[in-house]
This record gives sequence, C-alpha cells and structure tokens, in this order.
Amino acid sequence: MMAYANNQREFLIKTGPVLLGLAVMFIPAFWWLLNHIWGQESQAHGPIVLAIGLWLFYRNKDGVISACIEGKQQPVIGGILLVLSCLLFILGKSQSIDLVLAFSFIVVLASLLLLFGGWAAIRIMWFPLFFMLFMLPLPGALVTALTLPMKMAVSYVAELLLYHAGYPVSRSGVIIQIAQYQMLVADACAGLHTLFTLEAIGLLYLNLMGYKSVLRNACIALLVIPISFAANTIRVITLILITYYFGDAAGQGFLHGFAGFVLFGAALFLLMSFDTLIGWIMKKCGVTDAGIKKHA
Repeated sequence: MMAYANNQREFLIKTGPVLLGLAVMFIPAFWWLLNHIWGQESQAHGPIVLAIGLWLFYRNKDGVISACIEGKQQPVIGGILLVLSCLLFILGKSQSIDLVLAFSFIVVLASLLLLFGGWAAIRIMWFPLFFMLFMLPLPGALVTALTLPMKMAVSYVAELLLYHAGYPVSRSGVIIQIAQYQMLVADACAGLHTLFTLEAIGLLYLNLMGYKSVLRNACIALLVIPISFAANTIRVITLILITYYFGDAAGQGFLHGFAGFVLFGAALFLLMSFDTLIGWIMKKCGVTDAGIKKHA
C-alpha cells in the first residue's frame, strides 16, 4: 500500500505540470468544439465519447503509473510525436478545422504515454486511444456519399413493414407519406453518424465484457452494422407511428427526442441478445470464451 502511494506521488510529480498544460491547452478547444460542431444533433456523441475515453484512461491508470515508474521511456519517438501533435493543434485551432483539432488531442495523449511510460503504456491504453477516434467529426464528403443510400434502405424497410402491418403508407425516395402526414427521413434518423456512434457503443461493450475469444469479439463487432440498421429502422417506424397517432407536432417535439432513446435502447437490447445467443452457441459447441474447444 505504501509502495503504491509512493508510485502515485512520483507519477504526479513527473506528469503534474504536463497534465496541467494539457488542460490549459485543450479545455478551451473542447469548449469551442462543444459550441460548434458537437452542438449539432448529428455530432452530439462527440463529448460523450470523449468523457467515456477519459474514464477508460482513469480506469487503467494503475497500469500506466507502473509503466511510467518502471517502464522504458521513448523520448525520441515521443518527442517527435509531441511536436507533430502540437503542430496539428495549431493548424486545427488557427484554421478552425474540427477534425484536425480533435485528432491532435489523441496524438498528444499517445506522445505523452510514450514519453513517460514507453510502449508498455501504449499497450495498456491502446483501447481508450482507439475509442476516442469515434469522437472525431466525419468528413462531409464521406457522410454525403454514404448517408443517402442508408436513408433509402431504412425508408424502404420501414415503409414495407408498415404497409404489411396494414397502415396507409407510401414512399417516394426518403419521403414517407402516412395518412395526411408527410415525413422526411433526415440524416440524423438513419445516417452514417448513427452507425459510427453505435459501433463505438459495441466496441465499448466488448471491452467492458472482456471476452478472450477472437471469434466472439469479431462476430459481435460485425453484427453492430446490421444492428445499427435495425435500430435505425425501429426509430423511423416509431416516429412515423407517433406522427400517425398523435399528430405532426408530437412527432417533431419531445417524442422525437424520445425516439432517439428508443434507437439506442433497441441497439443495446439487440447487441446483448446476439451476444447471449453467440455465447449459447459456443457453449453448445464446447468452445470456451478463450476460443479453445473443450474435450470430453
């Protein structure tokens, strides 16, 4: 216990001024992002991903402290990476490039881990660093190219299901007509940003579950894509039914936000259900969580 306290004290002495400088450098930048790109509905996941990423850093702090005290530092690689990250920060801040500014924070963290803890610290913190990539604003050209076909597919499936359920529904592209109401399936309802966010949730789920089986992890990670599609379809159907039964004002008001909770609730439910199913199949096949088949 005494050794642990001494390690913490030594770690704070080594890194305290640097961490303070990091806070002074990035808190105003994050405040700007929060009032700029992260203030948009499609990018609202950014600060949430950042907060979870910082929590994951705190969760693994003991390993990093040990690596910083006992590990082999990488001053050359870490120093070069730190200079590069500062240049990225200056570029992103001066030119108001959201993607570069947010990415510079991840590079700064990686450089500091190398400077103080070496590759051992990077191995410990690889997932939080990777997870925080999901807070980066996606390039507009990529979003435009992929969002329209995703919206078309979700609109088609939603209309098909409601039609077979007996509702007076029709569709023209991404515009759905139900009774006297006409609804446009927006980017936020069925776009690339939602898939990006749900993929982050899926990877966080896998990290927290701590499965050793590569097959199980790969299956769940790949299933996030169809799960995202299904959850988006459920959200759109929910909004259509809210509008149909309660009117256009209800569909665009508080209940529209509620449909967002339906989206993530449905996605999490489907993710856990498929995870349980995969675990059951592995058990029936005699495969352990480590991916090794048990012999009788």
